[in-house]
Amino acid sequence: MNKVLTMTAAVAMACATTVAQAYEEGDWILRVGATTVSPETDSDNIYLPTGLVAEADVDDDTQLGIIPAYMVTDYFGIEVLAATPFKHNIEAKGKGAIQGTNLDAGSTKQLPPTVSLQLYPRGGLSGWQPYVGVGLNYTNFFDEDVDNQLIGLLGSLTGGAVNGADLELDDSWGLAVQAGVDVPINDHWAFNAGVWYIDIDTTAKITAKADGATAAEVKFDVDIDPWVYNIGIAYKF
Repeated sequence: MNKVLTMTAAVAMACATTVAQAYEEGDWILRVGATTVSPETDSDNIYLPTGLVAEADVDDDTQLGIIPAYMVTDYFGIEVLAATPFKHNIEAKGKGAIQGTNLDAGSTKQLPPTVSLQLYPRGGLSGWQPYVGVGLNYTNFFDEDVDNQLIGLLGSLTGGAVNGADLELDDSWGLAVQAGVDVPINDHWAFNAGVWYIDIDTTAKITAKADGATAAEVKFDVDIDPWVYNIGIAYKF
């Protein structure tokens, strides 16, 4: 992904023949593109029946990013990272006696709106517009689901007693940092490439069910801490 961002910026710079674009106080900028959430997952141990141990891993997903920004001054802007809902599959990776045994554990959807204060060091000047920012993220998890593979494993480990399970993920607040660049095509349009690092930590709870009643609960912390990449276009109003 870092190579893709670098190549995109290089191609954009080579193609941009008009450098009239400048960001000034009062401007609105709308960035739209392919936004990828790539978690750097670190999970507590998940203690399964009969002493087996696993840890969680969360996969990537790409959605439509819709990222408005407002220039408060020539040098500072406020940006909101928004997107269509991301869906992540969750895998349980075996440890110890079941090292190398992985199974589908579940899935979740999430929305990670992030508000950032940005610095534009070339504020008021025409040409390419690099920026850096720091902000606050709120991640809302919803539509959590336990995969049948995990339910089947829990059932086999309990002699068939477990026949269902629920998954809950706590919402998260965390800091975010970012960097990006807009490379102008003309006075309004530009190519955009951006990257964020977001602190997303959650507590997961798996509730095993036996004939509809709670049989057992397992709680564990998961640091998702994704890199988020956007490649697309920007329009200055």
